[in-house]
Amino acid sequence: MGKARLYAGMVLALSLMGNAWADGYADYPEAQQMAQQLDKEGIHKDWVLQVLSQAERKDSILEAISKPAERRLNWSEYRKIFLTQARINKGVAFWNANESALSRAEAQYGVPAEVIVAIIGVETSYGGNMGNYRVVDALSTLGFDYPKRGEFFRKELANYLRITYKEKLDPLAFKGSYAGAMGYGQFMPSSYLQYAVDFNGDGVPDIWEDPVDAIGSVANYFAGHGWVAGGVTVLPVMPPAGEGWKSLVQTGLKPNTPLNQIRQAGIRVPDFLGNQNGLLMALETDKGQEYWLGLDNFYVITRYNHSRHYAMAVYQLAHEVKMARDAAGEKSK
Repeated sequence: MGKARLYAGMVLALSLMGNAWADGYADYPEAQQMAQQLDKEGIHKDWVLQVLSQAERKDSILEAISKPAERRLNWSEYRKIFLTQARINKGVAFWNANESALSRAEAQYGVPAEVIVAIIGVETSYGGNMGNYRVVDALSTLGFDYPKRGEFFRKELANYLRITYKEKLDPLAFKGSYAGAMGYGQFMPSSYLQYAVDFNGDGVPDIWEDPVDAIGSVANYFAGHGWVAGGVTVLPVMPPAGEGWKSLVQTGLKPNTPLNQIRQAGIRVPDFLGNQNGLLMALETDKGQEYWLGLDNFYVITRYNHSRHYAMAVYQLAHEVKMARDAAGEKSK
């Protein structure tokens, strides 16, 4: 991890030089409680408070989380952000550069290589944009100055401190999104603790600088959330004339309508899908409504980001990258 690795003992030694904390969050009651709790786990409270004393409030983070731009976009507008030729080309290059790791991840976890590639492409443009905020600033700002979800982000901050202390990393070195998501796949600290894997065998799950570990970690995340190997993710559907079918259109994310019920409403659904549950969706585009049928794997993608648009972007980018790579392979024969 290069310069990011800094022995926790060195940071602790600095912290013990005195308790005159700088401006920051160390004096907040919640920060004091966090330090006491982590101290019970063997993470020295003075180290925790020294780190939090150097965390900075970022008003731009509070502005960003209160007005996420994605919520104002229809599907056509959202799609244009991620389904670009440049991103597709980068996806092919990333796949080619990491073919062995992607093949191994697909075999081990059952998640198609193109889906792993698409997640990393949507999240960080294949490592090109992992975020510009210090993770400690993002999580502290939201944990202590965003009451609406403060408890959630304080838990993530505590997890981040656990990670950096355990792995002997500099907690001030890592940058991520305005919400504190990290690395190639933009894992929150809790996701890192649960799903990050050492996929290259060097002893450290490095999602920041090692694409191999990031690939294995993304695949493990999907498998852990119930990805069905070989399952259908989503497919377009054409509603029949009339109004009866419209009551089946859902606004949520989880498939909960039996496919036979959707068939009985006059919507064609392939027989091989049986009678599992589906999610009938209407997506607003520049040209009107598009209708799609999401299945269990679609829902799994939304566990990464709770958005239909996000899941559709991942699905379609995966499809486009695979097609482009297959086409390039045919030309080279």
